[in-house]
Amino acid sequence: MHPYNRLPSSGHNSPSPPPSPLRSPRFRHSRSKAGGRFNQPGRTLIQRIVWHLLSVLIRRQGFFLFAPLLYISGMLLYMGSVSFEVVPVISHRPAPGSVYRSPQLYAKLRPEMDADNSSADAISTVWKHSYKGAEWRPCVNKSSGGLAESNGYIYIEANGGLNQQRTSICNAVAVAGYLNATLVIPNFHYHSIWRDPSKFRDIYDEDYFISMLENDVRVVNKVPEYLMERFDHNLSNVYNFRIKAWSPILYYKDAVLPRLLEEKVIRISPFANRLSFDSPPAVQRLRCLANYEALRFSSPILTLGETLVARMKERSANYGGKYISVHLRFEEDMVAFSCCVFDGGEQENEDMKAARERGWRGKFSKPGRVIRPGAIRINGKCPLTPLEVGLMLRGMGFDKNTFIYLASGKIYNAEKTMAPLLEMFPNLQTKEMLASDEELAPFKNFSSRMAATDYTVCLHSEVFVTTQGGNFPHFLMGHRRYLYGGHSKTIRPDKRKLALLFDNPKIGWKTFKRQLLGMRSHGDSKGIELKRPNDSIYTFPCPDCMCRSNKTEDARASSAT
Repeated sequence: MHPYNRLPSSGHNSPSPPPSPLRSPRFRHSRSKAGGRFNQPGRTLIQRIVWHLLSVLIRRQGFFLFAPLLYISGMLLYMGSVSFEVVPVISHRPAPGSVYRSPQLYAKLRPEMDADNSSADAISTVWKHSYKGAEWRPCVNKSSGGLAESNGYIYIEANGGLNQQRTSICNAVAVAGYLNATLVIPNFHYHSIWRDPSKFRDIYDEDYFISMLENDVRVVNKVPEYLMERFDHNLSNVYNFRIKAWSPILYYKDAVLPRLLEEKVIRISPFANRLSFDSPPAVQRLRCLANYEALRFSSPILTLGETLVARMKERSANYGGKYISVHLRFEEDMVAFSCCVFDGGEQENEDMKAARERGWRGKFSKPGRVIRPGAIRINGKCPLTPLEVGLMLRGMGFDKNTFIYLASGKIYNAEKTMAPLLEMFPNLQTKEMLASDEELAPFKNFSSRMAATDYTVCLHSEVFVTTQGGNFPHFLMGHRRYLYGGHSKTIRPDKRKLALLFDNPKIGWKTFKRQLLGMRSHGDSKGIELKRPNDSIYTFPCPDCMCRSNKTEDARASSAT
């Protein structure tokens, strides 16, 4: 028998009809006969009226479609009857780390900071994890054999500042070597931001560059005349490849090489970041050779740079000739580009608007663009001010007698912003302080030459401190790893954490210092890092440009000799 069928099975599996719905007329009729719920004895008149109204509403469910409208109408009527002469004030507290309060923190911490005599000789003990059982050494080998016949000439235009141009040069060497082409000395593109008309020979030792690469890549000063006649002696008439950023080396083989064989001369402009970071070992070797061995600054830059290094070591003789170099990015264009707000008030606001318009012509004032300075600061994207650099270094254990070399352009509002840093570190030096006007005269109006001088002094410091991203610190970190056994000896502060610390009015000096010492130690442990996929070989030369060597084996080898 079917569980829902009262009759015995007749051989057909036909289910019984479903029960009547609760709201069917038959059901309502049967309920009314029984007297109904609303006529139950014991209920008051008000209760019966309420239940009757609810019954009507439930039976006519369409009423609920209008319930929101009735609710809104009631609220509007109520609000119309309320007086708004007194409006409640809702206080909004800025998110932690979103406001520049470093001057207030400095004023609070300075008495304890000046009274703190617990700092050890931090500059001599800062690198505790430099070499753990093994270290890295340069192992870029030059070729010894001759070169096959060239497939043609490659001419590139290097755009950007000093180190962006350096990227272009090294990548061009790698591409030319891979395609068995002759590289024409790169042309430096004049930029409205850097405003430096310097040529390759003004920045680098051109003859040394050519000789160091002679067995790996042919490099010439210019395209031969017999080829230039085809283009009316004008390189702008040469076919120009527009190559996508981060293109793989195989693209050059598949797309560029056939045209090179056909034309014998090709031009690639612009060329910054036009080669993928991940390439075969042969390509990486040429990048290493170009960057760390072949590119040497021109004699005037090298001479001035080495002179400033000697003077810094002489002045810091009490510290074993060791000094800190700080790359400070607080020039007007950097402050403007960051869109961060500091403590300059309305004057700062006007200055930054004018600087953005000069440098980027409407990029920051496009309709619909929203700039959130607080969010930028929380995310650690604001450049550190001179005051914040001083607070950070004092918190990391460097005392006021430490010698600091400041690598920077023209600091924004320097008279005001530099004063706290000089109070905390009176032995701070710049190239303008170390060199005479006569020594700096040939470099004064050339930003790339001045940057190359800073690069040299920073390269040979015991500690390098970076305060903002960019090509300058990235190249320096890689170069320092190449020179110092794989360790960058660089402090890279966690700027998100710093934003929270600088915006904490309740923090005391001991807590502040403990946090900064932890940050310093973390930087030490990250000094030796291997290149990962998509990392720059110019920042992480291990293992493509360097080989790992065991200290005991090196000691045995040196004793045997």
